Amino acid sequence: MTRILVIGAGGQLGSELCFALAEEYGQKNIITSDLNPKAQNTLEGFVFETLDATDQVALHALISKYQVTQIYHLAAILSAKGEENPMWAWDLNMRTLFNVLEAARNYKLEKVYWPSSIAVFGPQTPKNDTPQFGEKDPTTVYGISKLAGERWCEYYFLKYGVDVRSLRYPGLIGYKSLPGGGTTDYAVDIFHKALQGETFTCFLKADTALPMMYMPDAIKATLDLMRAPAEQVKVRGSYNVSAISFTPEEIYQAIRKQGVNFSIDYQPDFRQGIADSWPDAIDDSKARADWGWSPDYDLDMMVKDILAHLPAYMLKF
Repeated sequence: MTRILVIGAGGQLGSELCFALAEEYGQKNIITSDLNPKAQNTLEGFVFETLDATDQVALHALISKYQVTQIYHLAAILSAKGEENPMWAWDLNMRTLFNVLEAARNYKLEKVYWPSSIAVFGPQTPKNDTPQFGEKDPTTVYGISKLAGERWCEYYFLKYGVDVRSLRYPGLIGYKSLPGGGTTDYAVDIFHKALQGETFTCFLKADTALPMMYMPDAIKATLDLMRAPAEQVKVRGSYNVSAISFTPEEIYQAIRKQGVNFSIDYQPDFRQGIADSWPDAIDDSKARADWGWSPDYDLDMMVKDILAHLPAYMLKF
């Protein structure tokens, strides 16, 4: 029987991924965990454990207690927050990954999922149609930890046969949780300000294009990769995945096109430098060829869907 432990289940991705996993494997077979015990409030009906994933003993205890067969390791310090305390971010991001990889090796787990990010790219990376393989020179501790993590994931696959799989997520946009401290999170916050009729102050320039993905597509990509037969997963570092690319001005105009009246001003801060080091658009042809990746949402479809559903969730925040 498949028993899945989700680490960092209370985050933007985790809170939605858990429900998608429950539809496939049954809610009782999804063990949710987070460092913050309040995360349990967003995971009603799930088994929940408070877990500090830097604690190897605690992690092993949970795997044994619930006879876990797969781990989705989502806990991390994101780009903007990581720059505020680089050593802390490096320690947490890397130590938790090592704990998970070692647990997978020792317990012979079926599969491990660990997300990477477009943050692995840097100033020398081609900005348009950024290739799967090529120059990676990250300029943030988050990106450095993700690039190191990719190499360790591939190492554990080649050296120990650990079936670890990964995607390089672009900016993820959803309406079921608040922003979590990433450079692309302006594209989440802008919807809250729009519906409140407030001026949205954007920390990026109006013409800063970045790769983005709507949360339903992120969930789809994750599950499609994890369902794929092992022989189709030919990249054991991390796959490029892409859906849409847009600028702050373009998403602002897309929201206004739906009849939402609000204004925007631009006050770039340190996050502009982070965004400038990242690609404008990603080449994900390898994921499309190997296991059939294809997104469902474009910018206008995403905007319409968020505006239809976000008001009900804003009451919960």
